[in-house]
Amino acid sequence: MNEVFTSYLNTIESEIKRALPAESNAAWVADVFGSEPQDLLLEHIAPLLQPTRALVDLGGKRWRPLLLVLTAEACLADRPQLSDAERKQLLADAFHLAPLVEFVHTASLIHDDIEDNSDTRRGEPAAYITYGTDTAINAASWLYFQAPVCIDTLSLPAEQKARLYALYAMELRRLHLGQAMDIAWHRTPAFLPTEGQYLTMVMHKTGTLASLAAKTGMLAAGAGEAQAAEAGQLAARIGAGFQIIDDVINLTAGNPGKKRGDDIVEGKKSLPVLLFAQQYGTDSKELAQLTDCFAQARQEGISSPAVEKAVSLLTESGAVSRAQEKGSRLITEGCSAFAALFSSGNIPAKNINTLFTSLIPVIL
Repeated sequence: MNEVFTSYLNTIESEIKRALPAESNAAWVADVFGSEPQDLLLEHIAPLLQPTRALVDLGGKRWRPLLLVLTAEACLADRPQLSDAERKQLLADAFHLAPLVEFVHTASLIHDDIEDNSDTRRGEPAAYITYGTDTAINAASWLYFQAPVCIDTLSLPAEQKARLYALYAMELRRLHLGQAMDIAWHRTPAFLPTEGQYLTMVMHKTGTLASLAAKTGMLAAGAGEAQAAEAGQLAARIGAGFQIIDDVINLTAGNPGKKRGDDIVEGKKSLPVLLFAQQYGTDSKELAQLTDCFAQARQEGISSPAVEKAVSLLTESGAVSRAQEKGSRLITEGCSAFAALFSSGNIPAKNINTLFTSLIPVIL
């Protein structure tokens, strides 16, 4: 990530680790559980902390909490009536909210690996393999509820906290709707969604986390609902672009810590697949050939020769490169529109563009 963001990321990391410590302590237990229940032992909390903290410690770009903070900073720069002390406090509040988006993201990855039967995450065995499926499901579910504790511990009026909670709850409902769509599609081999349906799914499943980050940053800085909603919509499109690029990488270099082509084994209807179907038609021999590859790969697993055959079909048709162009366009156009929400010359707004442009080479 760009060196401009080193100090931001260090502060974000401190907030994440404060909200999810390596070991529980009395103050943390009181914040999270209200009070320390009688006869509660550290080992009772460990099955919640260990799987979730282990995945957080494996890394991730932290671009979502960084987007939250940079959005708040850009919004604050457009409020000259604020004193330096007020501006400093509101920015500190934005940093304090970083766990809200990072924990939701982490929880969704743990559940996603179970639902997709994935072996690895970030180069290590998936949480359900290391800790057991029951513990992984419970820990990830708990982390969804742990995420908004950072709202409770802010010194904000109850009305503003309620706005943040309502936003969080709405975006989580949207996240699970997107995941439901994706699961239903790859469990129904014969069904092919339209490109529009695919983008709707991705804007919910992946874009909603970017939306949550942008809207939270806006609300933390005191923006109105309409401006926050516009920022969220643009951020969701950018997030969708990143998901499309991520799907492309799955079929080319392979995602870091994952196996190349595992989306084929899972039967995912990614954009390259849909563009391939559009190109040849639903009744074509080419699509029938690709469908056969998916069926064989699902039966035989990641080592099946059908995986590489499917990758070749998608690549040689140009569907992969067209999907990459679509994802890149969503990101670059979204970035320009996002920056335009703020005053011309607003340095923090320029930092948002720097964030996304620094991410594009990483994902490409």
